[in-house]
Amino acid sequence: MIDPLAQVVELLRPSAAFSKVTLGKGPWLVSRSEEGQPFYCLVMEGRVRLSVPPHEAIILEPGDFALIPSAYDFAVSSGLADIEEAAETMPVQLRPGLYRLGCQDGEPDTRMVVGYCAFGSADAALLVSLMPQLVHIPGEARLSTLVQLIDEESRGDRPARDAVLARLIEVLLIEAFRSTTGSKAPSGLVRGLADPRLAVALRHIHARPTHPWTVVELAREAGLSRSIFFDRFRRAVGLSPIEYLVHWRMALAKGLLRDGQVGSVAEVAERVGYSSASTFSVAFTRTVGVPPSAYGRGAAAAPV
Repeated sequence: MIDPLAQVVELLRPSAAFSKVTLGKGPWLVSRSEEGQPFYCLVMEGRVRLSVPPHEAIILEPGDFALIPSAYDFAVSSGLADIEEAAETMPVQLRPGLYRLGCQDGEPDTRMVVGYCAFGSADAALLVSLMPQLVHIPGEARLSTLVQLIDEESRGDRPARDAVLARLIEVLLIEAFRSTTGSKAPSGLVRGLADPRLAVALRHIHARPTHPWTVVELAREAGLSRSIFFDRFRRAVGLSPIEYLVHWRMALAKGLLRDGQVGSVAEVAERVGYSSASTFSVAFTRTVGVPPSAYGRGAAAAPV
């Protein structure tokens, strides 16, 4: 049976864009306005406050890891009580890959590794929408090791560096997402997979996306009544079972159109479970915002 989490991460085509070690002392504040770029942070010493609207600010302790799969406006600041006194701080580069915040004199009281990664998939927004908006994992040694390996590899010049970084980022994302489990996890694919009954249904959807699934049939696979399955799935995943199926089919269709693996819209429709090109085109346009023919032309014209 296909592993949905691994499949989604693989389709995202992640790569490492930037990694640095940041030192801080006293009150400091850095705010960023990104365009959906994935951001991660590992605190090694001290306390750090991470603010990601509309979520409540969280305090990161030593060993804590945080990931924003699609970062827009967020702020990172010292965890001191007097942070209100801190003005916007410009990081000072000490040497390549090492920066300092706040007071520039004396021993730092904060040390963290921060980094950005990139998703090569053109349908990253659709796939990321299936993931938690903010991941916070306290004191996970495996994640700490992975972040430090990424940081070391990003500053080296060894053979196959980019390939190694891509694999490390894939493992980091999978490890981070699967560490976010339980009923308190944000709604999305990860929370759905944490529920053994729902995980069965999700794996069937990913293994056979062309099958004409119904809620009744998926509920039967999950061993639940139709109503209980529908409500449980929507609460956990954030979409109804059929909405999730459509989202997944569109992600697969965009990959086929982008990579030129098939010759016509009708063939794409068949490959993702639609009986006619017109039905597929309506669903694709409603979900993606452009007709599949236009999306295919745009993907073909995009620079590599």
